[in-house]
Amino acid sequence: MYKSEQLTLVRQTAKEFAERKIRPHIMEWDEAQTFPIELMKQLGEQGFLGVLVPEEYGGAGLGYHEYVAIIDEIAQVCGSIGLSVAAHNSLCTNHILQFGSEIQKKQYLPQLASGNFIGAWALTEANTGSDSARMQCVARRKGDNYIINGAKCWITHGKSGDIVVVMTRTGESGTKDNATAFIVERSNPGLKFGKKENKLGMRASETAEVILEDCIVPSSARLGNEGDGFKQAMKILDGGRISIAALSLGIAKGAMAAAARYAQERQQFGQAIANFQGISFKLAEMATKIHGAELMTHHAADLKMEGTHLTKEAAMAKFYASEVAVEVATDAVQIFGGYGYTKDFPVEKFYRDAKLCTIGEGTSEIQKIVIAREVLKEYPII
Repeated sequence: MYKSEQLTLVRQTAKEFAERKIRPHIMEWDEAQTFPIELMKQLGEQGFLGVLVPEEYGGAGLGYHEYVAIIDEIAQVCGSIGLSVAAHNSLCTNHILQFGSEIQKKQYLPQLASGNFIGAWALTEANTGSDSARMQCVARRKGDNYIINGAKCWITHGKSGDIVVVMTRTGESGTKDNATAFIVERSNPGLKFGKKENKLGMRASETAEVILEDCIVPSSARLGNEGDGFKQAMKILDGGRISIAALSLGIAKGAMAAAARYAQERQQFGQAIANFQGISFKLAEMATKIHGAELMTHHAADLKMEGTHLTKEAAMAKFYASEVAVEVATDAVQIFGGYGYTKDFPVEKFYRDAKLCTIGEGTSEIQKIVIAREVLKEYPII
């Protein structure tokens, strides 16, 4: 697995930050569904909101291995904050970094990297989850402007995001190359937010509906060429799936750590329950699955850094790591027994948070479709 002195330092910095700034407030934020905007600014000061952004645009200028480590360490403490950091970095900020003009990069990246601006990325709609070619959010050109109408749902930072990268349909429904991305600022009077979701888990990471009503944006707000939106989104999601794999990895590690410590403290029949085969085997399986997920995640990060095609490997890492997070969190609750079902212990929150990882940025079922499609390309009929 990739290791370096820089990676070790970055991981330690993220770990210490999470312990000092996040752990004391986990349940307070979770119970109240508070999105801690001030914490996001502190994360920006640490360089955690512009991890992949080059230094010339105010970012940390780090690579995907360091990015994975940061998400991993934060998620070991709180999946919600890990999710917000992941969405801000890999979706909104990364879209502008990869496809923005030089003017757009200079205007927005320093603000996003510093935490002065919180980023959101709006693709999903109520009736077009994975069927994005039939989006109902439409942008119509009018002179030098576009007028956007429609609604997006399940948007991380949909209410608080200062900058929203919005995917729109600029062509006929169901046709090829019919999507275009735009940068929309919160100050735009046509940008509103709707319902904030009351979620099972990840409750401190804000998820809300984004509404665009006669939202006028200049053509200079367009990311790339008209019609390139879907191609851009697919490339962004490749990197985003590494983020969710890292998030899943951290949640799984946090749940296993809590379960392993508890198993050594909890006494039954005159000895620690960790000595019982039924418990020790669960811990062995947890550790093995986590190790496999970590290898897959860093392998995908390697490919990303090399600039190699990684659609299959990113989907594999996201699919496997997210399913592992759910399995490990479930077994952790089981090891805790009745205590695991209470909010006095951390595993119930890992259990609630883990499930989103199998849904967000493409469900496990979608990942299987992506993986199978890529595998079949490797074995054409002769």
